[in-house]
Amino acid sequence: MRLVFMGTPDFSVPVLDALVEAGHEVAAVYCQPPRPAGRGKKDRPTPVHARAQTLGLSVRHPSTLRSAEEQAEFAALNADVAVVVAYGLILPRAILDAPAKGCLNIHASLLPRWRGAAPIHRAVMAGDRETGVCIMQMEAGLDTGPVLLSQATQIGPQETTGDLHDRLSRMGSELIVEALSRLDALRPVPQPDQGVCYADKVDKAEAAVDWTRPAEAVDRQIRGLSPTPGAWTTINGQRVKLLRSGIADGSGPPGAVLVPAQEGLTVACGTGAVRVTRLQRAGRGAQDAAEFLRGMPLEPGARFGVQGSDGSA
Repeated sequence: MRLVFMGTPDFSVPVLDALVEAGHEVAAVYCQPPRPAGRGKKDRPTPVHARAQTLGLSVRHPSTLRSAEEQAEFAALNADVAVVVAYGLILPRAILDAPAKGCLNIHASLLPRWRGAAPIHRAVMAGDRETGVCIMQMEAGLDTGPVLLSQATQIGPQETTGDLHDRLSRMGSELIVEALSRLDALRPVPQPDQGVCYADKVDKAEAAVDWTRPAEAVDRQIRGLSPTPGAWTTINGQRVKLLRSGIADGSGPPGAVLVPAQEGLTVACGTGAVRVTRLQRAGRGAQDAAEFLRGMPLEPGARFGVQGSDGSA
């Protein structure tokens, strides 16, 4: 088919690769404009932009699709289908109607659960045991369109958003290729009215760990916000990101280090405890617990917290 691809972040790159490998003609790639990044704050192309250039594809990055000029240029591509995955702009009706067979969205949840911007983060933070990928026929509403194909997968007890992100990206790549190969035979299934919930964009204010919460909630917060923005706490006046964890045995004052060991730091919560296995000090790379403890030895009774200059709760 003749396609327009619309995506921006790392999650979208494997999908673009899969479409090219499947032999589809990509008439143009749409993505978000380059943004200032790095110490020099120079404009940096998005991951999809960079990959499309490597593949020799035409790249467009308009700041809006609402102008008549942009809509006319899009329609002039004469695409059979637009494939949209984590693009970042709302598609006006003129864009949705331009491709002969419409616009298909790859959404990283089992719709109608977790419509919106951050479905992977929210699934992990909510403690969902299952998620998946849907190929949705786009319409004007926010992730409200009928579903053509879906595939479910279990969320592992120690899986992070980063882990799940990569797995769902691969699943989406395979599923969209299948959907395009069967497109004329697939029948859109309307989403049910029951079970609708929204995955709001993650706010950095959600990242500070409250050790008075139950261990299950703290563990889900750590895994759900890893690798970005990263759940954080303080110890000895230093800010530390917590990147991997699991439920552990133990109890004590919230934030108290119970067992600092090679396999992880066991930290007491409001009820129960978590074992933190990967951490990152400010200005340094991520480290496994053993390496972290060599640089910052901690004794049982040391306290993690987000209040007080000494890291006490």
